Amino acid sequence: MAAQGFRARKKLLWRLILSALGLLGLYGYGHPMLRYLEAFIPMGICPTDIMPLLRDNFTGDLRHWARPEVLTCTSWGAPIIWDDTFDPDVAQQEARRQNLTIGLTVFAVGRYLEKYLKQFLETAEQHFMVGQRVVYYIFTERPEAVPHVAMGVGRQLRVERVVRERRWQDVSMARMRTLHEALGGRLGRETDYVFCLDVDQHFVGHFGPEALSDLVAQLHAWHYRWPRWLLPYERNARSAAALFSGEGDFYYHAAVFGGSVAALRQLTAHCVLGLQQDQERGIEALWHDESHLNKFFWLHKPTKLLSPEFCWAQEIGWRTEIHHPRLLWAPKEYALVRD
Repeated sequence: MAAQGFRARKKLLWRLILSALGLLGLYGYGHPMLRYLEAFIPMGICPTDIMPLLRDNFTGDLRHWARPEVLTCTSWGAPIIWDDTFDPDVAQQEARRQNLTIGLTVFAVGRYLEKYLKQFLETAEQHFMVGQRVVYYIFTERPEAVPHVAMGVGRQLRVERVVRERRWQDVSMARMRTLHEALGGRLGRETDYVFCLDVDQHFVGHFGPEALSDLVAQLHAWHYRWPRWLLPYERNARSAAALFSGEGDFYYHAAVFGGSVAALRQLTAHCVLGLQQDQERGIEALWHDESHLNKFFWLHKPTKLLSPEFCWAQEIGWRTEIHHPRLLWAPKEYALVRD
């Protein structure tokens, strides 16, 4: 009888394992039914002992009560910025009072330049930090091909030449080294805060000073509802980016991150060192610089998180909690833009 009971439990365990693997496989392929069910995974709630202490550095008191259906703060007391939780006019006035200059960096290498850069810049002029002093830094191997886009008052565009890497993975990973050097040079001298964005996306809504803080992380649109054990952290113990069981808070998207010059110098230095250590060991993290970014944010907690409204993927479909997206991912056409 004992042997039969053991076999029954073993059979049940294998069924659960295979079911879980099947669900993960469907999730990996973006099965619409799983995407629908994903919307019912609870996000958690802001602890009541933290809520009274949260006062954003640009938007003042946050209206947590306005968005009871989503998580509006972290366990370490950082706000998560959602629509209706802040007053955009207060943020604008505070940024002007501080007389800030805000940098926006983007890499447009290879076919990414022709495919995405013009729309990126045109929509940024319509929506990114409108009314503030802004300096765009375009990193490309072909400065002469950068399209002309009319700049508003107090807004400038600078073009920096970079060496084109052989593989797209190397382009992605070299970004951190280039940013670190730029932040130690003119970019760092002429800006107070900097946002680093991917070029294959475009603005569709107001992206203003409510996003500013010392160290800003973007919740990944595809992973913000999933439990920690399902998040695609680097699991290879030999990698400098590795996160182990019980580690990690959220999964952050490398398409958007920002902060003060000093904080971003620390972030990029960490990623450069980790990427170099992995290269010396002959390995690459699963998601390249994004894996190292997530390791940094686990060790050094961001002071502000941006909700998926700030960087949304339309392929996910309609979600009730996504009110007004700020950035939209462009359709992924890797066969066209990646050599």
